[in-house]
Amino acid sequence: MVKRVTVQTLLKMKQQSEKISVLTAYDYSFAQQIDSAGVDVILVGDSLGMVVQGRESTIPVTVDDMVYHTKLVGRGAERALLLADMPFMSYATVAQALESAGRMMKEGGATMVKLEGGAAQLEVVDALVNSNIPVCAHLGLQPQAVHRLGGYRVQGRESSVAQQMVEDAVALQSAGASMLVLECVPATLAANISAELTIPVIGIGAGAACDGQVLVSYDMLGVTMDAAPKFVKNFMDDAGSIPAALRGFVAAVQDGSFPAAEHIFD
Repeated sequence: MVKRVTVQTLLKMKQQSEKISVLTAYDYSFAQQIDSAGVDVILVGDSLGMVVQGRESTIPVTVDDMVYHTKLVGRGAERALLLADMPFMSYATVAQALESAGRMMKEGGATMVKLEGGAAQLEVVDALVNSNIPVCAHLGLQPQAVHRLGGYRVQGRESSVAQQMVEDAVALQSAGASMLVLECVPATLAANISAELTIPVIGIGAGAACDGQVLVSYDMLGVTMDAAPKFVKNFMDDAGSIPAALRGFVAAVQDGSFPAAEHIFD
């Protein structure tokens, strides 16, 4: 019987300096392939709004969408921890967050939910954790806040913003978050946050010092036709097959060769 990756597995991996690999999936078949490649966490991302539904952003994605796709992915994932995004405006209040996350776990089969935001989300994180719902926080570039941020831009280059991000990360951990995603932040800042926290920090465009790496599977397989972000590597270029590309990603995360210098921000 395959041994499941759990929250405690990920915590132990951080403690033992073992890198954590994370990829997105949105359906049964991709989930099977990703799981078989040895990926530790499968993220059912609200990125499905863009790469599956053809939307301009993640904003239109609904809780129903997330429950549906999480359920499909769960059928194909035997080993990986199943992480599901909380979509835009599904956790604006504590009551709403509990209802949304409860559906994702009860109906979708998620093991953990992910939400964006810093200090403003502390009450929500605390309430979810106290209801036995594991939480992954998300700082840096927050796609659901793209209109407020003025586009998809690197976050944390200004010293005041960087300091606030560190404080938010510590506060989210204290509120009970089990993991943190850092997106599009300077590598030095991400390294400082990773060293400061006892929970795993997963980077996407955040440098190699993070405890793990996440990419959108469609990006790292070259499926997405739009120009790839700086932090993406196309693992299909040298692999020749999807299974080989997925295994290549896992190996590159584990040995620290990904991300390389060209994938990070100063």
